[in-house]
Amino acid sequence: MALARNRWILLVALGLLAAAAAFGWWRTRPLPVDVLQMRMAPLVRSVQFSARVQAQSRVDVGATVTGRVEAVLVTEGMRVAEGSALIRLETQELRAALAQAQAAQQQAAARLAGLRSTGRSGAGAAVAQAQAGVDAAQAEFERVRQLVAQGFLSASRLDDARRARDVALAQRDSARSQAGAVADAGTEVQQAQAQVASAASAVALAQARLAQATVRAPAGALVLARQVEPGQIVQPGRNLLALALDGPLRLVAPVDERFLEQLAVGQSATAVADAYVGQRFAARVVSIAPLVDAQRGAIEVKLAPADPVPAYLRQDMTLSVEVETARRERTLALPVAALRGPAEGGQARVLVVVDGRLALRTVTLGLRALDAVEVTAGLAEGDQVALDSALEPGRRVRAGTVTTDPAAAHKAATGSGGGGGAALTNAMGR
Repeated sequence: MALARNRWILLVALGLLAAAAAFGWWRTRPLPVDVLQMRMAPLVRSVQFSARVQAQSRVDVGATVTGRVEAVLVTEGMRVAEGSALIRLETQELRAALAQAQAAQQQAAARLAGLRSTGRSGAGAAVAQAQAGVDAAQAEFERVRQLVAQGFLSASRLDDARRARDVALAQRDSARSQAGAVADAGTEVQQAQAQVASAASAVALAQARLAQATVRAPAGALVLARQVEPGQIVQPGRNLLALALDGPLRLVAPVDERFLEQLAVGQSATAVADAYVGQRFAARVVSIAPLVDAQRGAIEVKLAPADPVPAYLRQDMTLSVEVETARRERTLALPVAALRGPAEGGQARVLVVVDGRLALRTVTLGLRALDAVEVTAGLAEGDQVALDSALEPGRRVRAGTVTTDPAAAHKAATGSGGGGGAALTNAMGR
């Protein structure tokens, strides 16, 4: 019994020793890790965002007078030339007002012409007649005065002759005033001229209102939207048609203001429509708004598509745009996920495989892209950096999957497919 018991204890002890040895071996075995082998390669930083296609100028047009729509002469998608008729209102009342104004103008012109012809000749004849009356009355007055002085006539006859002379003088002055009134600088002629000018203004106003009954294109344009039909009563201020004026197309995007420092006019970009994913085209940044949208925390960026402009572009079409904001032709780059903790003061720490063990190393960072960062100091070509930054320093490791592509290494480290949609979400950050 004692012998059997001792054997059992020995077996248990041997089993425990074997387990401890196995556990120790397991603890100290080299751990396979995915690493990035550093090499010189290009690094591009870009910003990705959504944009929409817009004409350089878009306008809403409407009527400037109240009226009933007689005809709508355009449809959506139609191209129109400058001055083309778009909408025609009923014009019966406006034409009647124009005819009335023209008749008043003719009447005023006829009165002015009459003053300058028959009016002047009649006034001249009246002056001549009044002057003759003055001459006769003056002669009669002189004759009567002499007879009174000689005693042949009474003094009352002299008074009568004097009154007759004064009446003749007053009639002559009145005739002269009338003649002056119908002269070019006279009051009646000036009044008639003012009436002619007023009538001409009324005609011009009536003609302008009649012309406003036809809504015309302010420039060559594409009809985007039609919001009116024949028979409707329209008023000034109501938008009836939306037009995209002829001119270069622009890609307009609200970009998160965090990326403002990276953007500049003239930067190159690529764009692709969501409906035509296989047809990318080039573009460039042409303007950055001076004002930030405070509600959205975004700034408006406009890009111009390169020639030839894709024929499939439509107004308000959604595009995905990637703007290249910086480039290094040859540099060392790490995936962002390989950094051990956040970068501080332009430096960070990474795990480097040295003699089969993990070692912490401080690196200096430069250009930072969406999923990769430039290393300007602390690493050299050929160094192997562990992609799993959570491992403990000093651990024995064995390099597993080795890659030289920082982007592929980023996908391996984060476990994501890293498509364009994910990049777009990260870039916008909203």
